[in-house]
Amino acid sequence: MNVSQAAPVDPPPHAMRQAMADVALTRDDAHLYGPVLGLPELRAALAAQVSVHYAGDVAASQAAITSGCNQAFAAAIATLCNEGDEVILPTPWYFNHKMWLDMSGVQAVALQTEGTLLPDVDKAASLITDRTRAIALVTPNNPGGVEYPGALVQAFFDLARSRGLALLVDETYRDFDSRSGPPHGLFQDAQWHDTLIHLYSFSKAYRLTGHRVGAMVASETRLAEVEKFLDTVAICPGQIGQHAALWGMQNLSQWLAGERDEILARRAAITEHFPKLEAKGWKLLGLGGYFAYVTHPFDESSADLAPRMVRDAGVLCLPGTMFCPEADPSGARQLRIAFANLDASGIAQLFDRLAAL
Repeated sequence: MNVSQAAPVDPPPHAMRQAMADVALTRDDAHLYGPVLGLPELRAALAAQVSVHYAGDVAASQAAITSGCNQAFAAAIATLCNEGDEVILPTPWYFNHKMWLDMSGVQAVALQTEGTLLPDVDKAASLITDRTRAIALVTPNNPGGVEYPGALVQAFFDLARSRGLALLVDETYRDFDSRSGPPHGLFQDAQWHDTLIHLYSFSKAYRLTGHRVGAMVASETRLAEVEKFLDTVAICPGQIGQHAALWGMQNLSQWLAGERDEILARRAAITEHFPKLEAKGWKLLGLGGYFAYVTHPFDESSADLAPRMVRDAGVLCLPGTMFCPEADPSGARQLRIAFANLDASGIAQLFDRLAAL
């Protein structure tokens, strides 16, 4: 049972694949270089969707399309940081963010979140130095699954603005948030763009992981610098994937609502079946999006437990040591379970296997 990767294994729905095939066959321009910041129609549709979803005001000129959300993060960091600068990341952190900072010579400053997996604003403030350039949040969180309360996101925005920092908010799993209404009010601030850099991915929503379609919403000034980075790295995002994302936004709202309902049903199955692990000493720290984040009861590091789970239980998941600094002992007690590709019966079987360890 592979619960290690947070990506859908099914292809896009058939109607979307047909639309992609039609673009490939009938749109000659889809095979050429496109605009560096993405198709104008997709940028406009994204800006409109963000404006509605967050009850804010975003212009098409403030939206850009990237080759996946990881590239959006990389581009944002390229506009913010020089070597030796610092970015604050709550732990457990999304390891691709940490790796890109490492590769860029930027120090990832760990903001420990303790048992709730919710970052503390006062702790973050205490970590700010004259080299700090940004705070990066992921909500719903990867790897923790937790959905950050709107008031908490707002508090981080206020802190970042007061200290002249950027706030990066990665909402890759936004479409699977269990809450209704805007998850935060940042876009309702008329000057949101002086602080906020918002990241998003179409990959999880429309099963477009192989087509690499991500997005950034930020100030026009920031996107002018982002454009230089993107033009150097990839020239432009893949056009067929962009057309697919646009078609999905225009035609698949009901289908996507069903996908969300299914993820929420699987989340409910975790809540239902977790007591059988709790009786064995496991603890559920976070749950949401695609993830359950847990502590295990064994007297061994999760780095050793994870391969043993493959051998002894037929379960592949990632150890918490991948999401924490080496000096942080909490990672040795933690595991990430990516449940998006298990149905309710599969989740029940997963917990039976773990309980039998």
